Amino acid sequence: MSWTRKILLFLGLLSTLAAIALIAVAVTQNKPLPKNIKYGIVLDAGSSHTNLYVYDWPAEKENDTGVVQQVEVCKVEGPGISGYSHATEKAGPSLMQCLRRAEEVIPPNQHPETPVYLGATAGMRLLSLEDKSAADKVLSSVEKTLRSAPFNFQGARIISGQEEGAYGWITINYLLGSFKQSGWTKFLHILKSVSETSGALDLGGASTQITFVPDEIPYESPESWLHFRLYGKDYKVYTHSFLCYGKDQALRQKLARDLQTTENGRLLDPCFHQGYQRTVNISDLFRNPCTSAEKKQLPFSQLYIQGEGDYQKCRRNIQYLFNKTNCPYSSCSFNGIYLPPLQGDFGAFSAFYFVMNFLNLTNEKSPVALDKVASAIQSFCARPWQEVKLAYHQIKEKYLSEYCFSGTYILSLLQNGYEFTEENWQRIHFLGKIGSSDAGWTLGYMLNLTNMIPAEEPAAPPLSHGSYVGLMVLCSLVLVSVLLLAWLLFHKPKCLQKGIV
Repeated sequence: MSWTRKILLFLGLLSTLAAIALIAVAVTQNKPLPKNIKYGIVLDAGSSHTNLYVYDWPAEKENDTGVVQQVEVCKVEGPGISGYSHATEKAGPSLMQCLRRAEEVIPPNQHPETPVYLGATAGMRLLSLEDKSAADKVLSSVEKTLRSAPFNFQGARIISGQEEGAYGWITINYLLGSFKQSGWTKFLHILKSVSETSGALDLGGASTQITFVPDEIPYESPESWLHFRLYGKDYKVYTHSFLCYGKDQALRQKLARDLQTTENGRLLDPCFHQGYQRTVNISDLFRNPCTSAEKKQLPFSQLYIQGEGDYQKCRRNIQYLFNKTNCPYSSCSFNGIYLPPLQGDFGAFSAFYFVMNFLNLTNEKSPVALDKVASAIQSFCARPWQEVKLAYHQIKEKYLSEYCFSGTYILSLLQNGYEFTEENWQRIHFLGKIGSSDAGWTLGYMLNLTNMIPAEEPAAPPLSHGSYVGLMVLCSLVLVSVLLLAWLLFHKPKCLQKGIV
C-alpha cells in the first residue's frame, strides 16, 4: 500500500505540474505581441489653409476597425496652396515647417515606409477652373517638396467634392465604430430604431458637403450616389458637394449680389457688427468663378462696407443665395439639386464646428435647441464692433468680423438649404474631435488609399484571447480536481477510515 500511495501521489503531483505548464504555455502563447506601430501622413490643402495630420496604428491590426488614431496635427503658416497662384514656386516650400514636425514625431527608421498624401479641395478646384496652368504649377511645386521629404510620397492631387463628402462620412463612422458592431450593439440599434450610420456635414471656405445613408433608396439623380462595401456590408450613400457655398465664397456671393443695389460704392451691411468698416477691391471680389457671373462695369473700383449688425436683415440677404424655385425631383435642397429625406444623426464638422463652438453653441451632452441657437446668433450680431473687439482681442480681426455672417449663414444653410427643422435639429452634433482624432475627410482618405477598411469581415479566431485563457484555466482546474478525487477514491486517508468495521 505504501508503494501504491507513493505512485498515486507522484501521478497527482505530475498532473498538477502538467496543468500549471499548460496554463503557462497558453498565457505565453497568447500574450499580445509588442506594438509594431505604422504611420501615415495626410495633408489637407483647403481653400484658406493647409493642415498636416499624422496617424498611427498597430501593424498587426491593419484591418481591425478603431485602431487608427491621430497623433499630430500641424497647421501650415500662410494661405492655402491655391493662394499661391501668383507665386506658384512658393506653394511647396510653405509646407516644409510641418513636414519637419512630422519627421520629429515619426521614428527616423520608419520615415522611408511612411506614406504621405496630399488632397487639395475646393480652393484648388476653383483655381483649376479659373487658371488651370497656375493650378498645375502649384501642384507641381507641392509634389517637388513632398518628394524631397524622407517619406514615401504617394501623390498630390485635387479631390472631387463627391470624394470629399464620402471620405468625411467614412471618417465619422469609422471613429464612431459604426461599420463594425458587436451582436449586442446591433441588437440595441434595432430596438431603438437608430440609424446604423451617421450622416456627415462638412463646411469649408469654398464648398460644403452633405452625405448620409437614407432609409429608402429612390431611383433619382444617379450621379448623387456612391456604393461602398465595408466589413461585409453594402452601403448606398447619398452625397453632394456645393462648390461656392463654403462660408468664404458664400460671403463673396452675398457681397457681389448686394453690390448690384449700390450706386456709390457704399454698402450698409447687416451681417457685420455696427461700427465695423471694411474696404474691398471690386476686382478681387469678381475674380473667381463663384462671382464672375455677377460682374458688370462699375463707376468705382472699391466697395466701402459699414456694419449694421442686424441678424434678421442678414438672414433675409443670405436667403437669396439659395434658389428654391425649381426642383426637377421629388425633393431638393437648393439650386435644383436632389436631396432625399434626411435620415439619422449627423456629425457637423470643420467650419460648422469652429463657428458654432466660438458662439458657444456646441454642447456635447445635449444639442442646443434651434430657437436658442438663433437667439444667440442674433445677440452676438447686435453687439457693437468695439465691444466685440475688446472681448475677443486674441482673435484676428478678419476672422472675428465674419463670425456674425458665418453663424447666420450656417443656420440658413442647415434650415433653408438642407431643410433641418426644429424636430430634427437635435440630431445635428457639432464635432471637433472624436476621441483623439479630428473630424474631417483626411482619415477616411488615408483609410481608403491604404485599403485599411476591408470589403469583407477579416478572419478572426472563434474565441478572444481572454476567453481562451479562461477556458484553459477552467479545464486545468477540472483536471486537477479529477486527479485528486481519483487519489482519494483509490486510497482513503486514515481520517476517512475511522468507524469502518
